[in-house]
Amino acid sequence: MNTVPAPTSSTAPPPAAPANTRGRVITASMVGTTIEFFDFYAYATAASLVFPALFFPTQTPANQLLSSFAVFGVAFVARPLGSLIFGHYGDRVGRKATLVASLLVMGIATFLIGVLPTASTPGFSFIAPAILVLLRFCQGIGLGGEWSGAALLATENAPPGKRALYGTFPQLGAPLGFILSNLLFVLLSVQLTPEQFMAWGWRVPFLLSSVLVVVGL
Repeated sequence: MNTVPAPTSSTAPPPAAPANTRGRVITASMVGTTIEFFDFYAYATAASLVFPALFFPTQTPANQLLSSFAVFGVAFVARPLGSLIFGHYGDRVGRKATLVASLLVMGIATFLIGVLPTASTPGFSFIAPAILVLLRFCQGIGLGGEWSGAALLATENAPPGKRALYGTFPQLGAPLGFILSNLLFVLLSVQLTPEQFMAWGWRVPFLLSSVLVVVGL
């Protein structure tokens, strides 16, 4: 007598949902780039407003401004190097690890600028500008690594036919970071006296970077 086997229920677990959705990837890449450019443009604003007098006090006003802008330009030399370094390790150890590393490089350098003694501090007349150059170079390294890595992360996780669209989200970080940093400087300049702004107010955007890095991480 033939018997029909009873149907058996499948015990295989349902497929796990991906840990990182495409929306999460593009949001994270845009937020990370925004934070990087906030730090980058905070320096740019301070380089024109306060750094000439604070870090090059013995020079003429024209040379103070030129020296400050020269240090500002150091980051543009470092950015391609940051792309090479973090791009290489991104292929070897993964995009996430290198994005975290580049965010920390930028965040730590920016925070240290916020606590850096000025050249008028006894014993720091030469050391302070030298450290400022080094920290600005680190900012360029961090931005070069994060920006290129975020663009790759977004496009690599894009659905077919939408790589160009997904690649625009990290690029939005540049204008967003520019707007946020300048709004903060405007707010500080309105709320503080010129003496307070020169004494400690300019440090606030750089110190705030530590909070933004935590958000980005």
